Amino acid sequence: MKFVDLGLEPKTLQGVMDAGYDEPTPIQAKAIPEALQGRDVLGIAQTGTGKTAAFTIPMIHRLSKGRAKARMPRSLVLAPTRELAMQVAESFEKYGKYHKLSMALLIGGVSFKDQEMKLTRGVDVLVATPGRLLDHHERGKLLLTGIEVMVVDEADRMLDMGFIPDLERIFNLLPFTRQTLFFSATMPDEITRITNQFLSAPTRVEVSRPAQTAETIRQLIVKMPQGGDALKRATLRKVIDDAENLQNGIVFCNRKRNVDVVAKSLQKHGYDARPIHGDLAQAFRMETLKAFRDGELKLLIASDVAARGLDIPEVSHVFNFDVPVNSDDYVHRIGRTGRAGRKGTAVMLVTPNDTKQFDAVLKTTSQEGIEEADLGDFFETVEVEEKPRRKRSELAKSGTRSRSRKKPADEKVAEEPKPEKVEEKSEAAAEAPKDEPRKTDKRDDDRRSSRGGRGRSRRDDGPAMSHGDRVVGFGDHVPAFILRDDAAKAA
Repeated sequence: MKFVDLGLEPKTLQGVMDAGYDEPTPIQAKAIPEALQGRDVLGIAQTGTGKTAAFTIPMIHRLSKGRAKARMPRSLVLAPTRELAMQVAESFEKYGKYHKLSMALLIGGVSFKDQEMKLTRGVDVLVATPGRLLDHHERGKLLLTGIEVMVVDEADRMLDMGFIPDLERIFNLLPFTRQTLFFSATMPDEITRITNQFLSAPTRVEVSRPAQTAETIRQLIVKMPQGGDALKRATLRKVIDDAENLQNGIVFCNRKRNVDVVAKSLQKHGYDARPIHGDLAQAFRMETLKAFRDGELKLLIASDVAARGLDIPEVSHVFNFDVPVNSDDYVHRIGRTGRAGRKGTAVMLVTPNDTKQFDAVLKTTSQEGIEEADLGDFFETVEVEEKPRRKRSELAKSGTRSRSRKKPADEKVAEEPKPEKVEEKSEAAAEAPKDEPRKTDKRDDDRRSSRGGRGRSRRDDGPAMSHGDRVVGFGDHVPAFILRDDAAKAA
């Protein structure tokens, strides 16, 4: 079967032919005729089989007639990542070059104002990530009631990234009469629930069983001994140096932090490498991706943000620095190579701590042909430069707190003896006669006076008072009438 047999209108067919395609892939040959008839389609195919063209080509065919209204796009394509959304937009430009279809790309990291201007003029095709789409809708800049065709690309990746609640909310904003094209590489239970809820009697198109790797990819593993990250980075450099026919490659890490560390390590050792992950600025990500596509960059160090849907046909190697936590991600990672019938190589580093994840990969892919790479005596001879441990003085200067040494549980703290002066005073106080009056001076009287006369002492001269305290506040002389009054009251 060829594209001319699919019943495409002339301008759309010409755009496909100009792109260099004559025969459709299996997913395209099965999905495009169903989509052209207006049916809902549930497409299941492994990455790199041409799913993007399977929905962009019939959309262009349908949208060739009609006109967009302000703030009411005619079609919507949802993608999980910015890079995948940009690739879908490029496919529309490539296949729809002979149509005057307007398009808007709603992704993060780009000015809201520029996107709102396009929406205000009206667009035929709206390509977006879920979060940015809902942001525009909540601002009142976007209406989804005019959607004729709705496409969900890489649905299982939407699930992995936590977009299912957003996806359900968007579906509820769309008209009931829409056509829905739903594509995914795997079909977890949650995705099956979504399709049963929002698709109307879909035609199921499946060209290969889920999570199956392409036969054009040679898969190698490197079993490492127990060691640190420095040994792992040294092993990665060894694998890159030994790679046959290495044109370019993508190095995948599980964590964004590791992406930056690996990229800096490779750059330090003279390799042409740059990082790409979700925390980097959008302009830097676009520039890095363009340099890699144009052949100006040899090694792309990436997180799983680049594992899905990126169409870079010339990738010769994929290196898994980390064994993926989700076994399905292994299929998508190595699917960046061996595309469109080309040969590719995928290498994965496996440490003793990765046994569980590696077993899950073997179980998911059902691959018995994975080879173990032979690095010779590399692990016996490699010299790893570990970072020198920083001294406490350096940690103090940098503001880093260091843990103090804990005392052993059985270590007793010596009791400090009481000062001798305290004991002498206590002995002297015990030997002093009880009836001896306490010596006072003028300063004591002044202090007691400032406290409101609350001091207590015994007067040597004059009659005794009933409360046993002498009158204070008058110095050594007390007026006689005060004493007489107290004595009278006491009598």
